[in-house]
Amino acid sequence: MAQHQDKTKKNLTLFALTWPIFIEIFLHMLMGNADTLMLSQYDDNAVAAVGVSNQIMSVIIVMFGFVATGTTILIAQYIGARRDLEASRIAVVSLAANLVFGILLSAVLFFSGPSILRGMNLPPELMDTALMYLRIVGGFAFVQALIMTAGAVIKSHGFTRDAMWITLGMNVLNVVGNYLFIFGPMGFPELGATGVAISTAASRTLGLAVLVVILYKRVNGELPFSFIFKAFPKTELKQLMKIGVPSAGEHLSYNISQVVITMFIASMGTVELTTRVYTTNIMMFAFLFAIAIGQGTQIIVGHLVGEGKFEEAYRRCMRSLWIGLWVTLGAAGLFAAFRVQLLSIFTDNPDIIQLGGILLLLTVILEPGRTFNLIVINCLRAGGDVRYPVYIGILSMWGVSVTISYTAGLLLGLGLVGVWFSFIADEWLRGLLMLKRWKGRQWQNMSFVREEDRKKA
Repeated sequence: MAQHQDKTKKNLTLFALTWPIFIEIFLHMLMGNADTLMLSQYDDNAVAAVGVSNQIMSVIIVMFGFVATGTTILIAQYIGARRDLEASRIAVVSLAANLVFGILLSAVLFFSGPSILRGMNLPPELMDTALMYLRIVGGFAFVQALIMTAGAVIKSHGFTRDAMWITLGMNVLNVVGNYLFIFGPMGFPELGATGVAISTAASRTLGLAVLVVILYKRVNGELPFSFIFKAFPKTELKQLMKIGVPSAGEHLSYNISQVVITMFIASMGTVELTTRVYTTNIMMFAFLFAIAIGQGTQIIVGHLVGEGKFEEAYRRCMRSLWIGLWVTLGAAGLFAAFRVQLLSIFTDNPDIIQLGGILLLLTVILEPGRTFNLIVINCLRAGGDVRYPVYIGILSMWGVSVTISYTAGLLLGLGLVGVWFSFIADEWLRGLLMLKRWKGRQWQNMSFVREEDRKKA
């Protein structure tokens, strides 16, 4: 056990942790873009329908994330404090909890899909396609819940490369499945968006199977699965809820606000809705670097806080923030410069290309603000400060982003440009407030591993 732990600690450098996370997230995004790109050759309406369904799925995935986030932070701090038993129990309880939660939400998506889509003001011509996609992908949502949780356990122990390779395999399977079911070669049926849904669900299921094998190989000796059958894990669940619910609250608020904004955009028309999907898919690659740096930094800060090395944790966050800002700004500038060429990959509709080009120019201002949130908020959570980001997030997302989207986008007639102005204001306001909070160092008194526990370990 000690040998495994020492090996994990030696590998806890930002680069060693971040590059596999970067590739993993890149592949996740590539999977979504592969769906969009391949569907765009089939039908623009299918792209819009799948985009709305995926907006709903993003909310569900965030709800799974409250367990995964709590798992990552607790295991990182316990490993840093050399409390292996508590770390292993958290891992087991989190897997069981997200399995039950995932099955319940899968049932909700499958049976309540029509009501959910109607509530989003989806145009009637998109309803059948969106519903079929939502029922297939949503019905297998519990698979994604387990993938997120098992991945959190593995990455908290320092094995970020494993998650990367599994994601690569899922991508390959997904692209092959898309090709077979969208275009129907070799006698396969042409199923369009339904085929994309089948391919997505199948690739995730196979990916989970491999992830279980990796989990058994890497950390099985530290995962006492019999523990959850002996007594109700009240203490562990309470810890997960204490961290995970506030942490996921910020993500959940963001995604629900995005659903509301999507409703505004849907009322603008199919062109605007499709433009948002294409532009967002391109923008994801601009903030990919910040996401990877934020997740890698969270693991390192969690370990350092668990060890009581607060000054090292503080400096690590600030260095990561500057790296993320410069890299993200460069990526956003590059995408803005080649905006027409990038959008032309997805569509030849001149209205979509023109509008999407304006949004990509605004992205140069938007993405640095988002970087503050992606990196500093992860550090605050890793330090134990999980409530403040939620309070500020809810106020800003709804008071700034949703309000300005409606006012500028619909009432003032600025459309998607007005919506993008709201995103800029929201991300920068929250980002600067999070930086101020980190510099205030209140998180140093919020560690989940108390000082007396570290001395005892």
